Amino acid sequence: MTVRATKRSAGLLVFRHTDEGLEVLLGHMGGPLWAKKDAGAWTVPKGEYEPDEPAWEAARREFQEELGLPPPDGRAVPLGEVVQRNGKIVTAWAVEADPDLAGFAPGSFTMEWPPRSGRVREFPELDRVEWLGLDRARALIIAAQTTFLDRLAEHSA
Repeated sequence: MTVRATKRSAGLLVFRHTDEGLEVLLGHMGGPLWAKKDAGAWTVPKGEYEPDEPAWEAARREFQEELGLPPPDGRAVPLGEVVQRNGKIVTAWAVEADPDLAGFAPGSFTMEWPPRSGRVREFPELDRVEWLGLDRARALIIAAQTTFLDRLAEHSA
């Protein structure tokens, strides 16, 4: 019997307070599988890490890799873990910041596309990022990650 290691990701949920209320910075997943989807296709900027890397360090590294922007400094609020439908465990921290998104330059990944074509293409990990109010974010984010929004709202109350 083969035992598969559980994949783990870590990320930063950047937030800001505006006249309209609390907003979070989410990314729309890149690549052809997500191109025409909106609901359930948005995520906390995050990425996988190995067991020997501290989750906090991975979260900061992945923010840089996924957005091409330096991870924000500031007090990190632990938001805990969630388990996504695919079994991946995601750990996140909230950090209040308002980064300049003009420098958004996403990292990329490669995959065979179209399937079984033998052609390997490169796609952005995130094809766009946006500031979203909590209600809109809840409608768009990966279902399991709504827990992070709820925990942030509790913290900010």
